[in-house]
Amino acid sequence: MNHLALIAKTQSLIAAGDIVGAEFALVELADTQGDAALMVVLEQLPPKDILAVIREYDNSKESVINLLVTPAQFARAVVIEKQYKDLTRTHLRGMVNSIIFRDGADPLEFCNAMGDLEGGSEALADYFSEKWSRVEAFARSGTFEATEDDGEMLTEAALLASAYVKPRVEQDEVADQDWMELAWILRHKCPDLFIEMLIVLRAKARAHDTGLGDEEDAQQQREDDDGKFETGDTDRGKATPAKLESDEESAI
Repeated sequence: MNHLALIAKTQSLIAAGDIVGAEFALVELADTQGDAALMVVLEQLPPKDILAVIREYDNSKESVINLLVTPAQFARAVVIEKQYKDLTRTHLRGMVNSIIFRDGADPLEFCNAMGDLEGGSEALADYFSEKWSRVEAFARSGTFEATEDDGEMLTEAALLASAYVKPRVEQDEVADQDWMELAWILRHKCPDLFIEMLIVLRAKARAHDTGLGDEEDAQQQREDDDGKFETGDTDRGKATPAKLESDEESAI
């Protein structure tokens, strides 16, 4: 099967909700024609289709697609992940961790790629949404230990100044290939993106505390979708939101 035919087949399977079948077709290409052939196909797939496959992260198996997707491809996919309306962020966290911390990868390249796109800081804020207080503590004190946090919320200028001080915690001390290590990388290697992400995260936390978050999400859902979309099927690798079929370019 030539590349154009495989791309058409993959897109058809994704449109039909068969994410597992689409991934199998791509993996089979790598097995028969090599990784270089798969990379050529990935370059030609739209972000929504790459996202449909890579967000179905399964830590029980290693995905060749997750191993080969480039920082730019990954970033374009991540910024439209919010359209799945997955309030648990489970898929987002699994996808981010499995790709940016894969063997041989430089997480900083992926962070920079996200920072270069509109929506990148918002995607990162969604990733850290359940760890807001710990990330705030890290921003203030340079450590994740709550006992050393005085609770004061730093201004943007103070955050920027603190980003260039000598780290109190070294990266290898938080090398968990999870949120702590990503927070460390952002604060000490991408301070501008870290601050931008934290400002968005603060806004999300305030909206949640005041009860506006759910209301705003519901309003956005009504404006974005013709009908109700449930994430249950996507959690089983069987569907992709219709919204991604038409608006993925506008979201990037």
